[in-house]
This record gives sequence, structure tokens and C-alpha cells, in this order.
Amino acid sequence: MVRQASLFSQLLQQVPRDEFDQLVRQYGAEKGAKGFTCWTQFVAMLFCHLGHADSLREICHGLACCVGKLVHVGIRRAPKRSSLSYANAHRPATLFEALFWHLAERLRQRDGLGQRKTKFRFKNKLLSLDSTTISLCLSLFPWARFRRAKGGVKVHVLLDHDDYMPSYVLLTEARRHDRVGARLLNLNPGSIVTMDRGYNDYRLFADWTAAGIFFVTRLKDNADYYVVEHRRVPKHSPIRADEVIRLFSPGAEKKCPHDLRRVVVWDEVNQRPIVLLTNHLEFGATTIAAIYRDRWEIELFFKSLKQHLKVRTFVGTSENALRIQIWSALIALLLLKWLHYQSHRSWSFSNLAAMLRLNLFTYRELLQWLKEPFGPPSVPEAGAVQLLLSLPGFGQPQNLYMQKG
Repeated sequence: MVRQASLFSQLLQQVPRDEFDQLVRQYGAEKGAKGFTCWTQFVAMLFCHLGHADSLREICHGLACCVGKLVHVGIRRAPKRSSLSYANAHRPATLFEALFWHLAERLRQRDGLGQRKTKFRFKNKLLSLDSTTISLCLSLFPWARFRRAKGGVKVHVLLDHDDYMPSYVLLTEARRHDRVGARLLNLNPGSIVTMDRGYNDYRLFADWTAAGIFFVTRLKDNADYYVVEHRRVPKHSPIRADEVIRLFSPGAEKKCPHDLRRVVVWDEVNQRPIVLLTNHLEFGATTIAAIYRDRWEIELFFKSLKQHLKVRTFVGTSENALRIQIWSALIALLLLKWLHYQSHRSWSFSNLAAMLRLNLFTYRELLQWLKEPFGPPSVPEAGAVQLLLSLPGFGQPQNLYMQKG
């Protein structure tokens, strides 16, 4: 007999239960637990994101409506709201953080996630650094004060351009400056980091230059510098200037006494120049411009996180519950990226997320569903039909009536 499970169950199979239980023991997440396991909590939070549940009630009632299908996802019954709320408030969010990094490494090694051909010829690791602010209601999240009447948290991300998934994530208060996350990075020599103008830190630039780490960013409008060398600009290209410069102001010159490079690119869409700053003196100006243009991928990452997963509304108000929901959203995004990578169909990411939400408990083979999402479900073998006919009321009803007569 063909044994099938729901798409949700097959997606959860990418998280090995034994490895999950090992992480639970490592972080002592089920210490003092009475029946409500961390796996049930993880399934519920993943359902929150993939099923677009807005509250604890929707999570618990949504799973309760799937009675009979929950055994395939490893739980016996739908959780209660009070149990899920207490677990999110008190169980360590570091469990979900460790699970994200463990799962990301596993998918990269097993399925080659992150080994696609890049659009650049150089072999340097290309990374994008940025942050996004998640606004919160200050009356519900008083611990996350941002402004006088507003709360918020900030998600700092270092995006790996090999698979467009994070290689570093930091959650801080929204009032924390972006440069704080940049100073905590541990980068390998030869890496190229592209970032926006908010990360201008001349002392950090000097440290990276001394360590052999390259950056591409925007130059401040009020930056003082003098030109050391004018370089030839390619004809019929959007490059308007290519110069080797030194910072001129007393504070900047002391913090970063290295040669830097100023590249001016004409933006055809917005009809304005974009002034770039980098410490890479060897790449062509068009390559520097293309590197900064590829920084847009991190903006698309934040769009996917906020638009397709539940990180705008939260099912808990404590800091721990919020961290669990953000890390579980990143796990859900990682699984969706893996699905997108496995698909041979020209799915857009938004269509894939929407179709999966509508078919979460559909009984189809997962990879077959990716190829033919509108195809018919698989026909069970004859053994399954025989099993159905052997059940009371389905087997031989005419014989039962004959015996009564």
C-alpha cells in the first residue's frame, strides 16, 4: 500500500526528529515540561507562518480542524492556547536559533543549496549587510521602546549571495544603530561586503582594509576627500567617474588612512548619479557598480520575510516569544527557499508560498506537487481499496442483511 502524508508533513521531514531532540536536550528546553513537547511547539509555530495564522486561537483551531492528519506531523492533538503561550514565553528562543543554523548547514551540504552559478566571475564570497525594523505597539511591548510613542525591534542580516540566505542574524532593539551589527561580524579575508550608506564607519573601513576584507557602499554627501588618481572611464557605459581618493577631514583621515576608490554611476531609472565608495582597487568600475546593484537581493529577502511570513503581527508580547516567532519565521523561509530550489517549475516565490498555504494538508508527493501543482492526487494501490472494503459498513453489507433475515 502506498503510504502518503500531507505536504506539511513531508516538509517537516527535512527537520530530522532525532537531531531536533538532541538540540532540545542540549538547551534543556523541556525541563519541567508535562506533555507539551518542543516539537509540538515548533509544528504550531511553523503552521503559524505557512498557514498565515494571526493569533494563538487561529493556530490551535487551525490544527484542530486537521484532526486525523496531525499524526503525520508527529503530534497527537492540537495544542491548547495556554500551553503554546506559556511555552513561547518561557522556553529558550536559542533552541529555534540553533535549529535554523543547523538546518541551513544541513540543506547546504545535502542538497547543494547555495552552489548555484553566480553572475560574477570572481571567486570572492559576496555578502550584503543590512537591517530592517519591525514596528511594535509600545503599550503591548513596553520593553521594546523605540521612540516616544512607538516600539520596535531591528533584524540585522548578513546575506550570502550564493543562496541568498543569511549567514549572520542579530536581533536588537530598534534604537540600536546599524553599525553595531557590522562591528560584530567575523569575516574571512577576501570577502566582499556591500551595504548602504547607513554603515559608513571610517574606523570599521580601516579595520576591514587591514584584514583584507573588501566593501562597497555609498559615499556620504558631506564627505571631504582629495583625488589621488583619475582612472580611465569606459566609453558608452553608465560610469561617470573612477577615482582613487584619500579622506581629507581630520577625524576621517586619522580613522582611515588608506587609499579608497570613488566610483560614480549614472542611474538610468531615477535619472541621478550614485556615488560609490570601495577599498577594492583592482576590480573594474562596472564590476563595482554591478556588486552594489546586487545588494538589492537583501531588500527582496526582507520583502519575502515580511510579506509571506508572520513577522508583522505577533502571537506573544514577551521578548522571548517575539524572538521565537522571528526565528521560526526564518526557519519557514529557509524551507520555502529549499522548495523553490528543488522546483523545476518557473515558480515565483510569492506564488509558491501562496500555493503551499492553500495545500498545506493536501495528500500529494511533495516533489511531484512542485512539478504539477494542479495535477490529480495519486491513485492508491489495490491494497488500500481492499483495506477500505474490509472495514465494517464497507465490506459486504448485503450478507449482513441476509444473516439478520
